[in-house]
Amino acid sequence: MSYAITDLYNGQTARLSRMFTEEDVRRCSELTQDYNPVYDQDAQVWAGRYSKAPVPGLLTEGLITQVISDRLPGVPCILVQKDLVFYSPVHVGEDITAELVVIDINEERNWVTQKVTCLNPDGVEVIKGQVVVYILSKADE
Repeated sequence: MSYAITDLYNGQTARLSRMFTEEDVRRCSELTQDYNPVYDQDAQVWAGRYSKAPVPGLLTEGLITQVISDRLPGVPCILVQKDLVFYSPVHVGEDITAELVVIDINEERNWVTQKVTCLNPDGVEVIKGQVVVYILSKADE
C-alpha cells in the first residue's frame, strides 16, 4: 500500500514480521565487512552475556526500513533521522515484529515522524525509538 502525505494521520500503524537466519547474518557480514565474532553462532564469545549469538543491529534496522518502504508510507521516501535504542538482542530464529506508528506529520517539509517498536516472540521490546522520513512529492520524482 502507498500513501500520499495528505492520506496519513496520527496513530496510523503498520507492522511486519521477519525471522532472521544464519545465512542473513553471514550475508550482512559480507556486505558490511563487519566480522565481529559476537555474531558467530559457533564462536561462543557471547556466551557469558547472551543465551545465543545476537543478530547484527543493521538487520533489524532493515526490517524497520522495510515497513517504511512497503507499508507506511510505502511511497518513495528518504530516511532523514533515526533514533533507536536496542534494549535486548535479536537472535537467529526469532520472529521479530516491527511496528511503526505515525506520531507527527509536517506537510510543509513533507516529513513524517513515526514511533518504532520491535518485539520478540515473547512480547519483549527489543528495539524502541523513532524515525523521520521525507516523502518525495511528484515534483521530486
